Amino acid sequence: MENLDNLVESITSRIKSDTPQLDAQVLLAHVFQKPRTWMLAHPESTLDPQAASVLESLIQRLERGEPLPYVLGHWEFFGLDFDITPDVLIPRPETELLVEHAISWLQALPERRMVADVGTGSGCIAVAIAVNVPNARVVATDLSHKALEVAIRNARKFDVAHRIDFVQCDILPDHIASLPTDRHFDLICANLPYIPTQKLHHLPVYGREPTLALDGGQDGLDPFRKLLRLAPDWLAPAGRILLEIESSRGAAALSLAYDVLTAGEMHLHRDLAGQDRLLEIQMPIL
Repeated sequence: MENLDNLVESITSRIKSDTPQLDAQVLLAHVFQKPRTWMLAHPESTLDPQAASVLESLIQRLERGEPLPYVLGHWEFFGLDFDITPDVLIPRPETELLVEHAISWLQALPERRMVADVGTGSGCIAVAIAVNVPNARVVATDLSHKALEVAIRNARKFDVAHRIDFVQCDILPDHIASLPTDRHFDLICANLPYIPTQKLHHLPVYGREPTLALDGGQDGLDPFRKLLRLAPDWLAPAGRILLEIESSRGAAALSLAYDVLTAGEMHLHRDLAGQDRLLEIQMPIL
């Protein structure tokens, strides 16, 4: 039987990844059902035949190009371990910037508690906000019924399902009466599809994650146009919009917001890599 050090080396040699050794350790921790820190502290450990068979089947999935998070069936985001399937986008660290700004704004304004998460996918934004702002009420929308099933499962997993309403629609419903609230939103958050179609077709992610969650149209801004046209009717006075954007489309997204909205203060925020990642729009008091 190979010990853990040998297994990590063997897996690393078989998979294509930017971080093969880390991925191998994460995969083994999943099979052992132990934290990765335990793995590092017990390099002499070996797998029984049944676990070795499970590991081999998972490695083969990785060799076929399936992303590691889908192979595992879960992925960490904002300190929470979310269930995921190929029906939803894999949560990424860049999106944590949006969640940080959302939570900070809500915590500073206790009277602001109505939130919309547009295009919720796995529910990572809606759930992270609900977990960290205990009296927040969230409406999470998505066009994909299968994505909503995953989001609902995550909301139940973290015991916040009673404060999140899930609605199947494109961006937002046609009428506010369609929602389980008669109040306007204080905050609208969205990680919409934002990759230009032609660019997407040349990226490794194409065909590996749901195109519906990635393809933003010819210039990557089609979903933003629709949301920005609808947003003024949905926002409470002095409400805020937080939109994750594609790093190369910061100036274009900002220009679009100025063109569509007649008022509001707008700012671009950069992620830890120094790239434009978040468009913040603060609407005025009417």
